[in-house]
Amino acid sequence: MLRFVLYPCLCLGLGLAMGAGGAVAENVEVLRDGDIAGWEEKVFAGETRYETVRRDGRLVLRATSRGTASGLYLERRIDLEKTPILRWTWRVDGTLGDIDERTRTGDDYAARVYVIRSHPVFAWRTRAVSYVWASTRTPGETWPNAYTDAVRHIALRSGEEEAGRWIEERRDVRADFRALFGESVREVDAVAIMTDTDNSDGAAVAYYGDITFTSE
Repeated sequence: MLRFVLYPCLCLGLGLAMGAGGAVAENVEVLRDGDIAGWEEKVFAGETRYETVRRDGRLVLRATSRGTASGLYLERRIDLEKTPILRWTWRVDGTLGDIDERTRTGDDYAARVYVIRSHPVFAWRTRAVSYVWASTRTPGETWPNAYTDAVRHIALRSGEEEAGRWIEERRDVRADFRALFGESVREVDAVAIMTDTDNSDGAAVAYYGDITFTSE
């Protein structure tokens, strides 16, 4: 089911940190220091290369795609009532030019992070929010995946203006599921990352830093 949602549509630890004012902030790390132990790969059209590298003084995950499409996913149930905020950093060396990501021929992304809510019985009720670094879509724009309405994309970054530097993201996952699907989601079941260029026959290099669910 999770493999299905990764493309056609598709833990490392639980810690506590002190928040503002001495409050206890709860954190669930799903990716740290580029370590993909526990993650699984799903190959669709050739293998995107995922490897741990040192970049800008820290260990991160590098993805290199040349006309390929494969993703990594981690099955991990996350309680969004406790840790609804998803934080991560990412960087791309460039995007994929003049493509239309709303079409099947343009359904490629230099970088994307999925959050997936699966259904144990009814596969068609699986939902995924896909946060993307787009090529041409406007930041803040949303649209359904070209292959299925079960996945909705949100362009957080777009184009070349911010390429070549690290960007930090913060998203309220519950709010995004509500806005995109009109559903109240209390937990999600998996996280995935994917850098793919098979439809446009392009090339992309992306870097993924730590990915963490947090209470604030």
